[in-house]
Amino acid sequence: MHYFSQLFNYDHPWHHVVIGMWHKYPNPHCTHVVTIDVVDRSVDPKTGVIRTERILGCKQKAPTWIVKLFGGSEDAFVREISFIDPATQTATITSVNLSLSQFATCYENIRYLPTPDGRTTFTQTAEIQARMALWRSAADKLENWLVQRFEQNAQLGKAGFSDVLRNLWEAKQQQLSQS
Repeated sequence: MHYFSQLFNYDHPWHHVVIGMWHKYPNPHCTHVVTIDVVDRSVDPKTGVIRTERILGCKQKAPTWIVKLFGGSEDAFVREISFIDPATQTATITSVNLSLSQFATCYENIRYLPTPDGRTTFTQTAEIQARMALWRSAADKLENWLVQRFEQNAQLGKAGFSDVLRNLWEAKQQQLSQS
């Protein structure tokens, strides 16, 4: 099993970041995410917590040895569930791969929390595990490739989301200042 984690502060308040979450895709940094389908969205009438379940469709160019060993295609799907709690100003997102999950799983957790200085802390962790106990060397190779790909996509995601936030909120500020 391999792990990935990162911590980052966005220079935007929590409520801006949460609104930006719904505008993250598509963006030019994350061209591998090609579809986003909302499967379910609900609001708990007692707590005000918003729960959203989405399926993200991705195109990933897998190395030839992975395709030969496991089959499959460039198309991959991820199930994402988010909880937005306006009372506690907490946003959490969990995701897991649906494609090729019989061979490897990637559990991702994201959390957005406000900071005292008006920014938002982003925490991301991922647990990646190949499910091929008999072929440990192939499993290690697969896990290493998956972690490397996850890290690359995480950096692209961070850059893309930073652009989305900047475009959403700096453009809004310019409009307000011109009024």
